[in-house]
Amino acid sequence: MSVVYYTASTLDGFLADDHDSLDWLLSQDIDPEGAHAYEPFVAGVGALVMGSTTYEWLRARIVSGEESWPYAQPTWVLSSRPREAVPGADVRFASGAVGGWWPAVEEAADGRDVWVVGGGDLAGQLVEAGHLDRILVSIAPVTLGSGRPLLPRPVDLRLVEVEQNRAFVCATYDVVGPR
Repeated sequence: MSVVYYTASTLDGFLADDHDSLDWLLSQDIDPEGAHAYEPFVAGVGALVMGSTTYEWLRARIVSGEESWPYAQPTWVLSSRPREAVPGADVRFASGAVGGWWPAVEEAADGRDVWVVGGGDLAGQLVEAGHLDRILVSIAPVTLGSGRPLLPRPVDLRLVEVEQNRAFVCATYDVVGPR
Protein backbone atom coordinates (compact mmCIF):
# COMPACT_ATOMS: atom_id res chain seq x y z
CA MET A 1 0.00 0.00 0.00
CA SER A 2 1.19 3.48 -0.87
CA VAL A 3 -0.34 6.81 0.04
CA VAL A 4 -0.33 9.01 -3.07
CA TYR A 5 -1.17 12.66 -3.52
CA TYR A 6 -2.38 12.50 -7.15
CA THR A 7 -3.23 15.97 -8.38
CA ALA A 8 -2.80 18.71 -10.95
CA SER A 9 -1.29 22.11 -10.39
CA THR A 10 -0.64 25.34 -12.22
CA LEU A 11 2.96 26.17 -13.07
CA ASP A 12 3.05 28.58 -10.12
CA GLY A 13 1.88 25.90 -7.70
CA PHE A 14 -1.87 26.34 -7.21
CA LEU A 15 -4.59 23.69 -7.16
CA ALA A 16 -7.47 26.14 -7.51
CA ASP A 17 -7.93 29.87 -7.86
CA ASP A 18 -8.99 32.25 -5.07
CA HIS A 19 -12.64 31.24 -5.62
CA ASP A 20 -11.87 27.48 -5.52
CA SER A 21 -12.43 27.20 -9.27
CA LEU A 22 -10.73 24.55 -11.39
CA ASP A 23 -11.67 26.17 -14.70
CA TRP A 24 -7.96 26.51 -15.50
CA LEU A 25 -7.64 22.70 -15.34
CA LEU A 26 -10.79 21.69 -17.15
CA SER A 27 -9.73 23.52 -20.33
CA GLN A 28 -6.30 21.86 -20.71
CA ASP A 29 -5.29 19.38 -23.41
CA ILE A 30 -4.50 15.97 -21.90
CA ASP A 31 -4.39 12.42 -23.24
CA PRO A 32 -6.54 10.27 -20.92
CA GLU A 33 -4.27 7.32 -21.71
CA GLY A 34 -0.98 9.23 -21.39
CA ALA A 35 1.36 9.83 -18.46
CA HIS A 36 -0.40 9.98 -15.08
CA ALA A 37 -3.55 8.55 -16.66
CA TYR A 38 -6.51 8.49 -14.28
CA GLU A 39 -8.03 5.05 -15.04
CA PRO A 40 -4.94 2.93 -14.29
CA PHE A 41 -4.21 5.04 -11.21
CA VAL A 42 -7.68 4.81 -9.67
CA ALA A 43 -7.87 1.06 -10.40
CA GLY A 44 -5.23 0.54 -7.69
CA VAL A 45 -6.91 2.77 -5.09
CA GLY A 46 -8.72 1.24 -2.11
CA ALA A 47 -9.63 4.40 -0.16
CA LEU A 48 -9.58 8.17 -0.59
CA VAL A 49 -9.05 11.14 1.71
CA MET A 50 -9.93 14.72 0.87
CA GLY A 51 -10.20 18.07 2.57
CA SER A 52 -13.47 19.85 3.12
CA THR A 53 -12.93 22.48 0.40
CA THR A 54 -12.37 19.77 -2.22
CA TYR A 55 -15.42 17.90 -0.99
CA GLU A 56 -17.66 20.99 -1.02
CA TRP A 57 -16.53 21.88 -4.57
CA LEU A 58 -17.40 18.38 -5.76
CA ARG A 59 -20.64 18.24 -3.74
CA ALA A 60 -21.81 21.55 -5.27
CA ARG A 61 -21.27 20.11 -8.77
CA ILE A 62 -23.28 17.03 -7.82
CA VAL A 63 -26.13 19.03 -6.29
CA SER A 64 -26.29 21.24 -9.41
CA GLY A 65 -26.52 18.14 -11.61
CA GLU A 66 -23.17 18.73 -13.36
CA GLU A 67 -21.67 15.49 -12.02
CA SER A 68 -22.44 12.40 -10.00
CA TRP A 69 -20.28 10.97 -7.21
CA PRO A 70 -17.27 9.60 -9.12
CA TYR A 71 -15.75 7.22 -6.56
CA ALA A 72 -16.64 3.64 -5.64
CA GLN A 73 -14.08 3.60 -2.81
CA PRO A 74 -14.77 4.73 0.74
CA THR A 75 -13.84 8.40 1.09
CA TRP A 76 -12.81 10.24 4.25
CA VAL A 77 -13.54 13.96 4.31
CA LEU A 78 -11.57 15.95 6.86
CA SER A 79 -13.53 18.81 8.31
CA SER A 80 -13.89 20.59 11.61
CA ARG A 81 -17.48 21.52 10.71
CA PRO A 82 -20.50 19.29 10.03
CA ARG A 83 -21.00 18.51 6.33
CA GLU A 84 -23.86 17.08 4.33
CA ALA A 85 -23.23 13.70 2.75
CA VAL A 86 -23.73 13.03 -0.93
CA PRO A 87 -26.59 10.50 -1.23
CA GLY A 88 -25.34 7.07 -2.27
CA ALA A 89 -21.67 7.88 -1.69
CA ASP A 90 -19.53 6.07 0.88
CA VAL A 91 -18.38 9.26 2.59
CA ARG A 92 -17.05 9.26 6.14
CA PHE A 93 -16.37 12.49 7.97
CA ALA A 94 -13.41 12.86 10.32
CA SER A 95 -11.67 15.60 12.24
CA GLY A 96 -8.72 16.05 14.53
CA ALA A 97 -5.22 14.64 14.40
CA VAL A 98 -4.32 12.19 11.64
CA GLY A 99 -3.61 9.42 14.15
CA GLY A 100 -7.24 9.35 15.26
CA TRP A 101 -8.76 8.47 11.89
CA TRP A 102 -5.86 7.07 9.87
CA PRO A 103 -6.13 3.40 11.01
CA ALA A 104 -9.68 3.21 9.59
CA VAL A 105 -8.44 4.52 6.23
CA GLU A 106 -5.67 1.92 6.06
CA GLU A 107 -8.07 -0.85 7.01
CA ALA A 108 -10.58 0.20 4.34
CA ALA A 109 -7.83 0.37 1.68
CA ASP A 110 -7.17 -3.33 2.36
CA GLY A 111 -3.61 -3.27 1.01
CA ARG A 112 -4.44 -1.07 -1.99
CA ASP A 113 -3.28 2.53 -2.38
CA VAL A 114 -4.78 5.51 -0.58
CA TRP A 115 -5.41 8.54 -2.79
CA VAL A 116 -5.04 11.98 -1.23
CA VAL A 117 -7.43 13.84 -3.54
CA GLY A 118 -6.81 17.31 -2.11
CA GLY A 119 -6.03 19.70 -0.74
CA GLY A 120 -2.51 20.70 -0.12
CA ASP A 121 -2.82 21.27 3.61
CA LEU A 122 -4.21 17.76 4.11
CA ALA A 123 -1.28 16.34 2.11
CA GLY A 124 1.05 18.35 4.35
CA GLN A 125 -0.57 16.94 7.48
CA LEU A 126 -0.03 13.43 6.13
CA VAL A 127 3.64 14.21 5.43
CA GLU A 128 4.08 15.42 9.00
CA ALA A 129 2.40 12.26 10.33
CA GLY A 130 4.70 10.09 8.18
CA HIS A 131 1.93 8.71 5.96
CA LEU A 132 2.43 10.32 2.53
CA ASP A 133 4.68 8.24 0.26
CA ARG A 134 4.44 9.76 -3.20
CA ILE A 135 3.24 12.81 -5.12
CA LEU A 136 2.07 12.54 -8.72
CA VAL A 137 1.51 16.05 -10.01
CA SER A 138 0.51 17.07 -13.52
CA ILE A 139 1.66 20.64 -14.04
CA ALA A 140 -0.40 22.75 -16.45
CA PRO A 141 0.95 25.64 -18.56
CA VAL A 142 -1.11 28.16 -16.61
CA THR A 143 -0.32 30.62 -13.82
CA LEU A 144 -2.87 32.06 -11.42
CA GLY A 145 -0.76 34.33 -9.21
CA SER A 146 -2.67 33.22 -6.10
CA GLY A 147 -5.10 30.58 -4.95
CA ARG A 148 -5.02 27.24 -3.12
CA PRO A 149 -1.39 26.08 -2.91
CA LEU A 150 -0.26 22.64 -4.02
CA LEU A 151 1.56 22.01 -0.74
CA PRO A 152 1.63 24.89 1.76
CA ARG A 153 4.06 23.19 4.16
CA PRO A 154 7.81 22.67 3.79
CA VAL A 155 8.49 19.16 2.46
CA ASP A 156 11.58 17.45 1.03
CA LEU A 157 10.94 15.38 -2.10
CA ARG A 158 13.00 13.18 -4.40
CA LEU A 159 12.22 13.37 -8.13
CA VAL A 160 11.54 9.88 -9.52
CA GLU A 161 10.28 10.55 -13.03
CA VAL A 162 9.26 13.31 -15.45
CA GLU A 163 7.04 12.73 -18.48
CA GLN A 164 4.92 14.84 -20.82
CA ASN A 165 1.22 14.40 -21.42
CA ARG A 166 0.30 16.88 -24.15
CA ALA A 167 0.11 20.24 -22.33
CA PHE A 168 1.19 18.83 -18.94
CA VAL A 169 4.52 18.11 -17.33
CA CYS A 170 3.90 14.99 -15.23
CA ALA A 171 6.27 14.70 -12.30
CA THR A 172 6.49 11.85 -9.82
CA TYR A 173 8.14 12.44 -6.46
CA ASP A 174 8.88 10.27 -3.46
CA VAL A 175 8.28 12.04 -0.17
CA VAL A 176 11.45 12.25 1.90
CA GLY A 177 9.71 13.97 4.82
CA PRO A 178 8.99 17.32 6.41
CA ARG A 179 11.67 19.93 5.93
